[in-house]
Amino acid sequence: MGGNKYALQSGRVSNPSQGDWFQSQSRASRKMDHRVFILLGLIIPAASSTQYNNLALLGKATQSSLVGYPYSAFGHAYNAIDGNPNSNYHDGSCSHTSTQNNPWWRVDLLYKYKITSITITNRGDCCANRINGAEIRVGNSLYNNGNSNTRVAVVSSILPGKSVTFKLSNISGRYVNVILPGYNRILTLCEVEVYGY
Repeated sequence: MGGNKYALQSGRVSNPSQGDWFQSQSRASRKMDHRVFILLGLIIPAASSTQYNNLALLGKATQSSLVGYPYSAFGHAYNAIDGNPNSNYHDGSCSHTSTQNNPWWRVDLLYKYKITSITITNRGDCCANRINGAEIRVGNSLYNNGNSNTRVAVVSSILPGKSVTFKLSNISGRYVNVILPGYNRILTLCEVEVYGY
């Protein structure tokens, strides 16, 4: 080893003071690595727990009317909560009212929940502008079929076949309504997703 006063023995420095320093640094690094992984293990699941369930899938849907024959088979209220966002009405996954004043659609979530967001998918094969001006209402009352509950959002427009998500805060309720104010209107919804806890 010539002029080097410290010799390496099996990968360690033989000088006791330096050797202890290197070994303690190595142990500290290993402990820190474990601490980082443990900390990440605690943070990542907490972040992913904010992915809420679509409460509408377990609910019961109804609407103010049903489009007439021959299209009535495709337009039932529950089609809008079937988990299928297919926006072609003739594929049987959209709701559809008849032409009427102030048509509405409602899902009963069966329990009161804190609602964090609502996503609406618009019809894609026709008539995308029909949804313009629809109001989303949330609450616990069935007075006026639930259409007098708190208005939480207004749909200005949704592109054909596309979805729009409305983020909500401090909103809770059992009933989620979509009402389209006005005369001689038709309400078609191809999916309504209600997220919360």
